[in-house]
Amino acid sequence: MATKQSNATVSQRIEVGPELIKLRVVPDGWELPDFTPGQFATLGVPGTLPRIGTDLPEDRPPKDPEKLIARAYSIASSSRAKEYVEFYIGLVHTGALSPRLLGLKPGDRLWMSEKFKGMFTLQEVPEECNAVLIATGTGVAPYMSMIRTEIASGLKRRFAVFHGAYHSTDLGYHSELQTLDAVSPQFTYLPTLSHPHEELTPWNGHTGFVQKLWTDGALDEAWGGHPTPEDTHVFLCGHPLMIEEMTEILEGEGFVKHSKKEPGQIHAEQYFVKL
Repeated sequence: MATKQSNATVSQRIEVGPELIKLRVVPDGWELPDFTPGQFATLGVPGTLPRIGTDLPEDRPPKDPEKLIARAYSIASSSRAKEYVEFYIGLVHTGALSPRLLGLKPGDRLWMSEKFKGMFTLQEVPEECNAVLIATGTGVAPYMSMIRTEIASGLKRRFAVFHGAYHSTDLGYHSELQTLDAVSPQFTYLPTLSHPHEELTPWNGHTGFVQKLWTDGALDEAWGGHPTPEDTHVFLCGHPLMIEEMTEILEGEGFVKHSKKEPGQIHAEQYFVKL
């Protein structure tokens, strides 16, 4: 696959599960820009590519299949890595882009934006504050970039990653985060499954929705106390219902939504669109 619009190549495709992949992309003839962990790049392929992994029709089929279908994806790789950019991509059965991206193989070409953007970063978090990073599904991607970048210079604040998924096979960075939890006193990893009864082998970890980890005190136990607006910023990325419910819980504890006009401790990224 090659088009005039292609400016990047797939260097590696890592299959996490039947509907989840990690895609590593390298630029063709241009240098990767500097970016801040938590930002996103835009990926695109033409509508002529086949959709795989789904029999459901697209919600919005492209009017001109020759044109690019392009969407934003958070970067999962470290901002220090210059060899490739990693994306964590889940299949949306009625989407236009993700069923086409899941069909890409090493050597296939695609389009990637040459500038990376986004405000969902740690830049507004004071150095003395902890960071709790809460995600569902592929919403963990920007957190991987943050953690991978921060760990290179040593974690200077406490981090916790909450990751909610249906099944253990959906925890795409489980081994990496579990290892970091084991070796770093500054890092806590709390995965949870909402469908543990469907596991092939018994799941002995947390169960239920990811917001339950906060309300049931799983982090309190790990940290020896409950996070407060004075010492912690909370990031939310994933399903809108999770973000809505966690925001309500946090606001009830005195946390404030962050905005340009009013700095706060709740940072949210809506990461649930039909791709």
